[in-house]
Amino acid sequence: MENQIEYYNATAKSRDEFDQGLPKAMSAYSSFRKEVYKDGALSHKTKRLIALACGLQSGCTRCTIGQTRDALEAGATKAEVLEAVAVAVVMGGTAVSAETWRVVEVLKETGKW
Repeated sequence: MENQIEYYNATAKSRDEFDQGLPKAMSAYSSFRKEVYKDGALSHKTKRLIALACGLQSGCTRCTIGQTRDALEAGATKAEVLEAVAVAVVMGGTAVSAETWRVVEVLKETGKW
């Protein structure tokens, strides 16, 4: 089994190359993304937990890995991450449940398991 964080970092290089191919559009997207995740009515941490559940629901591997890491960096606890994942599983069933192992691996890789 591959290291999830290494996978995320390796694929980031190609994603960054894509962004360079459309600098104006991707710069606008990046600005939008940064604004959305700022503290507001919902905290940055809460938004990252929501994004983790959405990433799992959509089947996005990079989103699942990255949002797990980002939620932890925003101060989320293991329990909070697992509850956010549980909500995604309730909404998405076995298709989402099948990818929860990635979250566990990121928690292990970051020393949070």
